[in-house]
Amino acid sequence: MSNDNFPLSRDELLRAYRTMKTIREFEERVHVEFATGDLPGFVHLYAGEEAAATGIMMHLGPNDHIASTHRGHGHCIAKGVDVKGMFAELYGRATGTCRGKGGSMHIADLDMGMMGANGILGAGAPLVCGAALASKYKKDGGVAVSFVGDGASNAGNFLESLNLAAVWDLPAIFVVENNAYAQSTSRDYAVAVDSYVDRAAGFGLPGVTVDGTDFFAVHEAAGEMIARARKGGGPSLLECSMIRFYGHFEGDAQTYRAAGEVEELRANRDCLTRFAQQVAQAGVLEQADLDSVDREVAALIDEGVAEAQQAPHPSEDQVLTDVYVSY
Repeated sequence: MSNDNFPLSRDELLRAYRTMKTIREFEERVHVEFATGDLPGFVHLYAGEEAAATGIMMHLGPNDHIASTHRGHGHCIAKGVDVKGMFAELYGRATGTCRGKGGSMHIADLDMGMMGANGILGAGAPLVCGAALASKYKKDGGVAVSFVGDGASNAGNFLESLNLAAVWDLPAIFVVENNAYAQSTSRDYAVAVDSYVDRAAGFGLPGVTVDGTDFFAVHEAAGEMIARARKGGGPSLLECSMIRFYGHFEGDAQTYRAAGEVEELRANRDCLTRFAQQVAQAGVLEQADLDSVDREVAALIDEGVAEAQQAPHPSEDQVLTDVYVSY
């Protein structure tokens, strides 16, 4: 593939790589910091899945909203949430994006259209229907994207949301991040259909399955769905077949995974390695370009951790702020 017909510009490719690399390094560092015992609560890492969040979110803007899962760090970063604020949030500090009260599983940034990670499976899908309905009535061209895992795809609130979005013809995209395991249960054991596209068809939605480790495949499919939704074409479903490098949560013994499985995935299905090979073969980016991004991201991660560790905890008079809303 030549530089002339490559689907993205050089600046867009660098932006995509920076986003994926930032997610990866954020998660790898959280893995290390969590082991020290300094991070409260549960942590679910997105490492290995970066191409999906990045490929989708590159099509989104300020008027667009997303709702995440308990595995939400990657979605936050791809949507533009401040990395330093995220570290502070995970440390439970007052400078965090939720003033230290949400932590990893409920991290959010409403100003960025990130309606939150969520500890309830499938709970983001109804929120997305609401955001999409608002955009439809305001006619602001906004779309809303719901992320669920393969386990949450069986939840009633997710299936009801597919139906609601279809009935109301909402500008909503439902993304199933199929990483093969619902916590420790194999996807093949718990899902009756062969493809999540079959689920979409059952509700009258178009759907497509892509390789979630291929940034360009995700980017192309998501772009078509999002553009269709913006033009009034209604909702659709995108299944991303992907992998995760870590357990369901930090501390997961992963006894349900085969010996050597994770090592094989890191060696042969790393989305960052694949991206680097694709742009190098096309001659659109050089290794020096990627190395420069790597250094900048590493510095950002170090600064984020250091600043979060020094930030103050919420004061007593802040305990109930941002918790209850008065109407």
